[in-house]
Amino acid sequence: MQGLKKSILVSLWFMFLTFPLMVIRIDSLNGTIDWRWENMLGMGVGSFVLSFVWRFMLARKEAGRAAAAGGAMSARGAWFERLRSDPKAAVPALAVLLAAFLVLPWVVSTYQTNIMISALLYVMLGLGLNIVVGLSGQLVLGYVAFYAVGAYSYAILNSNFGLGFWSVLPIGGAMAALFGILLGFPVLRLRGDYLAIVTLGFGEIIRLVLENWSSFSQGPSGIANIERPGLLGMQLSVSDATTYIYYLILAAVIVTILAVTRLKNSRIGRAWQALREDEIACQAMGIDITTTKLTAFALGACWAGFAGVIFAAKTTFINPASFTFLESAMVLAMVVLGGMGSVIGVSVGALVLILLPEYLRAFSEYRMLIFGATMVLMMVFRPQGLVSPGRTKYNVPDAQGAGADAARPAAGGNA
Repeated sequence: MQGLKKSILVSLWFMFLTFPLMVIRIDSLNGTIDWRWENMLGMGVGSFVLSFVWRFMLARKEAGRAAAAGGAMSARGAWFERLRSDPKAAVPALAVLLAAFLVLPWVVSTYQTNIMISALLYVMLGLGLNIVVGLSGQLVLGYVAFYAVGAYSYAILNSNFGLGFWSVLPIGGAMAALFGILLGFPVLRLRGDYLAIVTLGFGEIIRLVLENWSSFSQGPSGIANIERPGLLGMQLSVSDATTYIYYLILAAVIVTILAVTRLKNSRIGRAWQALREDEIACQAMGIDITTTKLTAFALGACWAGFAGVIFAAKTTFINPASFTFLESAMVLAMVVLGGMGSVIGVSVGALVLILLPEYLRAFSEYRMLIFGATMVLMMVFRPQGLVSPGRTKYNVPDAQGAGADAARPAAGGNA
């Protein structure tokens, strides 16, 4: 009842504030005033409904938080936790999902396949940035620079030296990793906002160099006629080439997911997570901060380089306008929205942020408004992301008990 009263007060307040703008319209030609009372009614009803829904969702959020603090888990949370931890439930679900992705190009148009290629490309970028931001806790705002390094590596080597896609793919990843190390050395002592500003400047430096060094990168005109990936020397049509690139990027995403998952649970992955939680405590435990940070920058940049090579092969044309700060912001939003540190969450976040605006083209006038409102609601009601990263528990054997068992003589032996 208290929430209902507050929602009514909010609607009355909005009607009062918007009265001159929504209700009164002056016709200067005829010298008349039009009173649009229906607009005021719509404003009142809309603000009441939004306020009531907002308060209802906040109440549910608080109830869920209290239940989680008491050790209770919702049915949906228990189902997802079982899906994530129980192989008997996870393997069939992953098999069905993989089968759906495998048959997708044969049941949808080439246009829809192209959209999915872009989405999977951003999944790969998001997982690479997840290494740096989600696992090691280093806020990077110039991640698109490594993406550009990979793309231009393939474009320049293919145009000037005739190297093919498969030859340049490891070179693009290695070049991006090298640039990641070059960025990592100067920022070893920086953290937080200072690190973000420096990496943002690095991304802009790379873009401006590509835009102004015309003899090297063709400047704003870009590089065209880049070869698509070959398939045993066969000439592929546009439709067949699109399908081939789709399966190529799908395989790359699967490899990326497996690699990032293994890295997360490895020794270096645990060092990254310790660095994210507390850098001073991490160093006090004997972890080499320099090596840990540089490894995170290099591996995260490496995946961006791979994605850049595939992007250049897909579009057959690149220019510096494809590598602006907006791209870095979008990839970072995918990591935050999906859940920092969560491999599944970042993948889902990338698919949502790329596919949602595309399929809201029917609401072209309002789709960015819907997109922005969705982001705001997610950050208010689900700040940990769509899929929060589960905490891995390690069982350490009791050294004292093990020593006691070892010291105890075997039955029937000589004392």
